[in-house]
This record gives sequence, structure tokens and C-alpha cells, in this order.
Amino acid sequence: MVQLGFFINNEYCNGCKACVIACKDKNDLEVGVNFRRVYENSEGDYVERDEAFIQNIQTFFTSISCNHCENPACVQGCPTGAMHKREEDGVVLVDQNKCVGCKYCIWNCPYGGPQYNEKIGKMTKCDFCIDFIDKGENPACVGACPMRALDYGPIDELRKKYGNVRDIKGLPSSSITEPNIVINANKYAK
Repeated sequence: MVQLGFFINNEYCNGCKACVIACKDKNDLEVGVNFRRVYENSEGDYVERDEAFIQNIQTFFTSISCNHCENPACVQGCPTGAMHKREEDGVVLVDQNKCVGCKYCIWNCPYGGPQYNEKIGKMTKCDFCIDFIDKGENPACVGACPMRALDYGPIDELRKKYGNVRDIKGLPSSSITEPNIVINANKYAK
């Protein structure tokens, strides 16, 4: 089985949220429902120099969505089996015919991937734009990024190309669900 994953380059992401808008547009998402989110993290302190305090503060951004984890907590916590992982590519999906909208998947996912859609009374989430991928196109978020801070592909290839970092400040420990992401951490990230 090939496992798809995302690459997130914190060095390039400027927090513009074009990825969020592209995802919302592609999926026709209501206000408050975001399959992809951009988090802002700040680091630093003040330095005393020449009897003055100088700011030494940096900000960096992390674009995150469902990580299509190796051990998805949303799947494990779903009482109906609606949340499931596709065998051919490891993409975590919601079977709308089985979903009862109980929200257990929200409570279990440390990344906030599943999103409740009040209009239909069921769970929704990033589906990796599998319809785009099947046509040879990029997921909406990847294609929309003006800084090319996002990439996708088989996680093994992404790890060979970009490394194995998937833990940075602001995200839960990767040991919880083993997310299929690779992060090029900003030099100020801890």
C-alpha cells in the first residue's frame, strides 16, 4: 500500500491562508468549517542593549489539515465505522451513509481534522482532494500555495526528500497517531 502524506515548509509559509481559501472553495465549506487551518506561532524574548530592551521576536506559520495518520484516532473512536482508512492510499475518509454525527471523531483527533457540518448533521473532513489526484492534479491547498510551502505524495518519498520531522511547537506529539506529514521547521521553531 502507498501511504499519501503532506509536506509543510515552515520556512516558506507566510500565513496568507490561500490554502485555507482554496480548500473552502473546492469543498464549498460553510463559515466556521475549515478542513485546512494555518496556525501562528511566535518565539523570542527581549535583549538588553545600550540600556534599552530590544525585541527579538519571530513568528512562523504552520498549515495543517487531516494528516491521514498511521493510527487515526478518529477511525478508532468511530462507533459506526464511518471513519475509515482507504487501503490503496491510506487516505482517511468519512462514509456519509454510516455517519450519525456523534462527533466522537472530533473528540479523539488531536489535530482537529474532522469537522461537523450542521447543514447535513454529519462529519466531514479533508479527503486529500482524491478527485483531483485521480485526474493527475494537485490537491487544492497544494496548488493554491503561492510560496510552494506545501507538497504531497507518497510519505516514503516525502521523507526521503525532506526528512522525518513531524513534531514542532504548536502540534500534538506525533506519537499519539503517527501523522503522515513531514515538516521543514522554521529556524525559530522549537
